Amino acid sequence: MVALVLTGAFMIVEVIGGIISGSLALLADAGHMLTDTMALALAAMAFQVCKRPPDGKLTFGYQRFQILAAFVNGLSLLAVVGWIIYEAINRFIEPNEILGETMLVVAAAGLLVNLFSFAVLHSGDQENLNIRGAALHVAGDLLGSVAAIVAALVIIYTGWTLIDPILSIAVAALIFKSAWALVKRSGHILLEGAPEWLDVKAMQSRIVAGVPGVDEIHHVHIWGLTPQELMLTMHMSISDLAASQSDVIRDTKRFLKAEYGIGHSTIEVDVDGCSDH
Repeated sequence: MVALVLTGAFMIVEVIGGIISGSLALLADAGHMLTDTMALALAAMAFQVCKRPPDGKLTFGYQRFQILAAFVNGLSLLAVVGWIIYEAINRFIEPNEILGETMLVVAAAGLLVNLFSFAVLHSGDQENLNIRGAALHVAGDLLGSVAAIVAALVIIYTGWTLIDPILSIAVAALIFKSAWALVKRSGHILLEGAPEWLDVKAMQSRIVAGVPGVDEIHHVHIWGLTPQELMLTMHMSISDLAASQSDVIRDTKRFLKAEYGIGHSTIEVDVDGCSDH
């Protein structure tokens, strides 16, 4: 909420400063801050929504809304990159006059605002994709402010206005890299993908070797509501049918929690072959 208020307020300042000075770097940063304001509002709403308990319609609860917010934020960043590049090309074709002094003052103020907002967001849980998405938006603004300051100084001392679209494209490239990583990771979670760091085959072998009574494991499915909330289902064959199935299942669940942080697992014990066959 702190970052949201600061970003929304300074966006108006940058729009005015960009129009007065004629700087694409400032207008690009203002456009980025507009998407940031919406992104931060969405992120804040996601944290409120995810607190709702599970119900009959969403039995896993609402935590996945955070990932959806991160995915939308990543897409909005990609849209901003496209707009910046489009405007930069137009500036190459038709250069315009830029007031370097006005641009410098506004960009310097923007740098201070973005530094504070980024520090606030960066102090949060960086494994939370919702926070990471919001922080990436503000980091993009931070880079935009730095680029605008450099461009303003070059324009003031040399009069070379093409530095403005050149640095705008450089910032757009950096934003694109972070935005694509966010879209890719949040999309992977929305597609019920297994955690990137997890080797499922190795996990199966470790369970068989580490949990007494487990003979074989198959039909393994693992995904996350969020990167922190992992879920698993699997079938298990027990070597000694005289042993207590509940003890073997309980030991397996403990192993999954301790070794992989999987807090919710559903295990089906196969007797006389897999029931799904």
